[in-house]
Amino acid sequence: MAGLFSRLFRRQKEPVKVERAELLSGSTAIFTPWSGDAYSNDIYRAAVDAIARNAAKLKGSHVIHYPDRNEPAKSSKLNRLLQVQPNPYMSAFDMLYKMVTHYFLYNNAFAYLQKDGRGQVVGIYPLKAMHVDFLTDHSNELYCKFLFSNSREVILPYADIIHLRRNFNENDLLGDPNTALGPALELAHTQNEGYINAIKTSANIRGILKFTQIMAPEKLKEEKERFINDYLSIANDGGVVATDQKMEYDPIEIKPVVIDDKQIQAIKTKIYDYLGVSEAIVNSSYNEEQWAAFYESTLEPIAVQMSLEFTRKIFNEREQAFGNTIIFESGRLQFSSTKTKVNLIAQLIPYGLLTINQALEILNLPGVEDGDKRLQTLNVVDALKANQYQLGVNANEED
Repeated sequence: MAGLFSRLFRRQKEPVKVERAELLSGSTAIFTPWSGDAYSNDIYRAAVDAIARNAAKLKGSHVIHYPDRNEPAKSSKLNRLLQVQPNPYMSAFDMLYKMVTHYFLYNNAFAYLQKDGRGQVVGIYPLKAMHVDFLTDHSNELYCKFLFSNSREVILPYADIIHLRRNFNENDLLGDPNTALGPALELAHTQNEGYINAIKTSANIRGILKFTQIMAPEKLKEEKERFINDYLSIANDGGVVATDQKMEYDPIEIKPVVIDDKQIQAIKTKIYDYLGVSEAIVNSSYNEEQWAAFYESTLEPIAVQMSLEFTRKIFNEREQAFGNTIIFESGRLQFSSTKTKVNLIAQLIPYGLLTINQALEILNLPGVEDGDKRLQTLNVVDALKANQYQLGVNANEED
C-alpha cells in the first residue's frame, strides 16, 4: 500500500505554515478513533453491518436541480465514480459500506476527493486514519493532517475531504465519540467472557480420580493419563469404567451453562436503540412498516447528509448556482412486497403520476422504448375544465 500512498498524494502540496485550528467552543479539533473495541462485539458488528449493507444500496447521482424537478446531468463522469467504481480498489457499494461503517464506529467518516489538474474529481478514497488534526494557514483555510497506522502522514485541504459526522454536538468540527455506549459494551464483553469461562470449566473437569496409596508425582501423572486413555476417551465405546482397590473414580455431574436470555436481549436492545436499528432489520425479518421506519429514521438522514456534503465539496459556488447537485437516494418501494408494488402502480399510473419506465423500475425490470411518457385515464380531467363544464362555460367564450 506504500505505492498507493505515494501515487495518491504525490501531487499534494502541503501549506507552507499551518497551526492548530482554533474553534468557537474553545476546544481542539483532534480526531482519534474510539470504538471501545465495539467492532469485536458480535451484537454491535451485526447491527453496524445491517445498516452499512442497506446504506450501500443508496444510488449516488449527478443531477441538475430545478425548482420543480431534478434532471440527470448529461454525460457526467461523476456518475461512474458514484455508481460503479470510485477508485481502482473498490466498487461504489464497497465505498459506501466502508464509510457508513466508520460513521457508526467512530461517529466520523472521511473520504479523499482526488482531483486532476483542472480541479475535476477523478477518484474517491475512504480514509481510515489513526489520528486527524485540524489545521489552518495564514489565510484561515482549513486543512486535515492525517496520520495512518503505517506512521505515514499527509496534510490535505478540508475542501477535498468528504466528512460525515454523527452525534455532532460538543466539537465544532467532529462528531462526539461513542463513549456513551461504553458501559453496554463492557457489560456485553463481561457476559461473553463469563459464558466462555463457564463452558470451559464445565468441560475441563469431568471427575475426580483418588488413589488409596501414596505415589510419586511422575507415577501419579502416568496413572492419570492411562486412566483417561483407557476409560474417558472416545475409543471406550462401552462407557464402562473398571477400577480396583488402589483407586476410586467419582464422576462430576456436568450442569449445562444457563444463558440469561433476558440479559442478552436487554444488551441487544440498548445497542440497537443507540444505533437506530431494530432486531428485525438486523435479522432481515422485517415487514414493510418496520422497513419504512428504519429508512426514514436512519437511512434517509445518512442520504441527506451525504448528498449535501458531496455537493458542497465537489462543486464550487458557481456550479451549485447552476443547479449541479449530488443526490443519494433509494426508492423505499424497492423493499416492498410485489403485491404492494403492483397495487400502487395500478393506482398511480391512471392519474399520470408514474411513467411506464418508472413503474418497471419499481418492479426491477428494464425500461422500454418510449416508456418515459405519462399515461392518464380519460376519466380524469383538468380541475379548471371540470369547473367550466359544471358551470356551462365554453372555454373559448372565457378567453
